[in-house]
Amino acid sequence: MTETDRHAKVVFQPSGRRGTFPVGTPLLDAARSLGVYVESVCGGRGICGRCQISVSEGTFAKENLTSAAKNLEAATEAENRYASLRNLPAHRRLSCQAKILGDLVVDVPTDAQTNRQVVRKRAEARQIDADSAISLITVSIDEPDMETPRGDIDRLREALTSATGLADLCIDPILLPAVQTTLRKGQWTVTAAIHQDRGVLPTLVALWPGEKNAVYGLAVDIGSTTIAAHLCNLQNGRTVSSAGTSNPQIRFGEDLMSRVSYVQMNPAKLPDLTRAVREAINSLIGKLVGDVGAERSDVLDATFVGNPVMHHLFLGIDPVELGGAPFALAASDAMVLSARDLDLELNPGARVYMLPCIAGHVGADAAAATLAESPYKHDEITLLVDVGTNAEIVLGSKKRLLAASSPTGPAFEGAEISSGQRAAPGAIERIRIDKETLEPRFKVIGVDEWSDEEGFAEKVDSVGVTGICGSGIIEAVAEMYLAGLITEDGVIDGAMAARTSRVQSRGRTFSYLIADQDVEISILQTDIRAIQLAKGALYAGVKLLQDKLGTYRLDRIRLAGAFGSYIDPKYAMVLGLIPDCPLAGVSGVGNAAGTGARMALLNRGYRREIEQTVRDIEKIETALEPKFQEHFVNAMALPNKVDPFPNLRGAIELPEKKTLVESEAGGGERRRRRRRG
Repeated sequence: MTETDRHAKVVFQPSGRRGTFPVGTPLLDAARSLGVYVESVCGGRGICGRCQISVSEGTFAKENLTSAAKNLEAATEAENRYASLRNLPAHRRLSCQAKILGDLVVDVPTDAQTNRQVVRKRAEARQIDADSAISLITVSIDEPDMETPRGDIDRLREALTSATGLADLCIDPILLPAVQTTLRKGQWTVTAAIHQDRGVLPTLVALWPGEKNAVYGLAVDIGSTTIAAHLCNLQNGRTVSSAGTSNPQIRFGEDLMSRVSYVQMNPAKLPDLTRAVREAINSLIGKLVGDVGAERSDVLDATFVGNPVMHHLFLGIDPVELGGAPFALAASDAMVLSARDLDLELNPGARVYMLPCIAGHVGADAAAATLAESPYKHDEITLLVDVGTNAEIVLGSKKRLLAASSPTGPAFEGAEISSGQRAAPGAIERIRIDKETLEPRFKVIGVDEWSDEEGFAEKVDSVGVTGICGSGIIEAVAEMYLAGLITEDGVIDGAMAARTSRVQSRGRTFSYLIADQDVEISILQTDIRAIQLAKGALYAGVKLLQDKLGTYRLDRIRLAGAFGSYIDPKYAMVLGLIPDCPLAGVSGVGNAAGTGARMALLNRGYRREIEQTVRDIEKIETALEPKFQEHFVNAMALPNKVDPFPNLRGAIELPEKKTLVESEAGGGERRRRRRRG
């Protein structure tokens, strides 16, 4: 028997999912094939360390197997390198590197189980006048007779043409087998749903016996992390139900580029990524229609938005061309498609409108957010930013509008941060540091009280304090700067160890301890660097657009997306994530992409509006701009090396510049690491 003929049984805990795999299969691939969530940011290269697992050793009678650490292949060079540079406990392995040699019971540690994240993409309040692509027409036709040998379908079309004036009305072939049955069931009175949109012929897409009063549409924002869906009444424009879920594609890669890399290395797996997202959407549809007592067949139209990679993967298009210059989109214009061709469990005749993408890394989600905020209608200069692993930036006014993307990476979502995690119960989402005592207080998701308030200790036991999410890491770094714990260059001041035991030596650098109830949560020097790199890239992208626009004045800043809505504008500006602006002009706008998707669903006029706007937007490719590096270097400082931030300084007192002597900046081993008792 050859090595590839041998198989081993693997059980993943705590999920209990199990399977049999050929010897030599990477453990991460086994987990993905079973739908077990194991975080992976780097695309399986063994450098992010997020896919750590441990082997439970012993004989498991229930599973009829004996599990041992030796049943994994020895550590690879990449794994050994990671262990030497970062903290990899002796009992942990990197699942992307470890290959199966024998039977295993594998434990996915609690700190890696971040798939229970909080989905924060609700439907924002917005009055939208209904003028949907679907219209309902109730008609009655005569019963057939021997004198008029016209087909029932033909006579139905003539009646609909007479009622609507649509001489070129088509009938979706999916309806042909059921027309006669429906007519007789309705005693020759039926309600027809007609789809009309520019660029496609008006088409009869659904038919019901008798009268039909309500039909629905679906607006979906496919994010790389979460999927948000809204069910809307197409007659009155109301949003009747909303739901969200994690994007199951996470198991193939944490961020966009890791998913592109996964498809590039495993081209035969592209259908798996497409199937995963479509199945998640179908599950959301079931929940939404169930909420209002409707049927899937009542949903006749849908709009979808997403970044270019999500857009392509949903459509089943290989996204590999988006992984490198010139970042070519397979399709960028708006499209009207049949829902059944996309395996969507809606009415068989339902249609799908895909909003246009703006550029290679500025997608339909940015277009939808632009539609929702409509900077092209205002005199004020507006900056619209969707902060994510790839920040999408739109800047301008009704005179001129520009767009670009900036590669911020996954640091703002908790990845690349030592104690980072996604927004889930137990994650620190808010933090304040007392300038005198340097003591922190914080708030975790799932507990209403702050850590210094009565009742916190009792309630936090239910969720724990497990890590720090994006909004928390931004506030932590900004608060450390305001408290004098770090310099404008982002260096932790080791001299502050004389004032607080929370500043601790870490070899040649220092860290700041926030909490150590369940697991130690500290801000390391490498964490601050990761945030500086991310915010520097975003700020540099904005500055390039300001250069092109010819002005550095900003009247309004709108932070879009679930993450953007949970950032405190003050801390975003202190960090230098966004440029200076009157603080009153900075606000989160929630799920603006979802709002734009609902607008396009409910009113065809908005479809034409965003199609024209996308054609008019000037696209700037930041990677090709020579000044990007100069702006990026300046943006590494807090809040910025050269920009003065007068509005911010007028609102709060920023620390004076401090210069660290070598002994303070270096850390070294001269100071003992001190822990709180």
